[in-house]
Amino acid sequence: MATAYVLINCELGSEESVISELKSIEGVIEVHGTFGAYDILAKVESSQVEALRETITWKIRKIPKIRSTLTLMGIEGQQ
Repeated sequence: MATAYVLINCELGSEESVISELKSIEGVIEVHGTFGAYDILAKVESSQVEALRETITWKIRKIPKIRSTLTLMGIEGQQ
């Protein structure tokens, strides 16, 4: 199982709508609003790394009002 954590910055005041949209994406298993340098943290899982990359690139990053993302890929075997 491939896992990634996506740190998201979005436009001011759009956090709730972005969180709602993230929750509707297949593979997004957790979403949290955060304080600090990033607005939202999303945990994404997939059986294949390529599918994970496509979810992040073509679904998450295309959500309106997202300004930037930073993706941290999990290392299998280090849990």
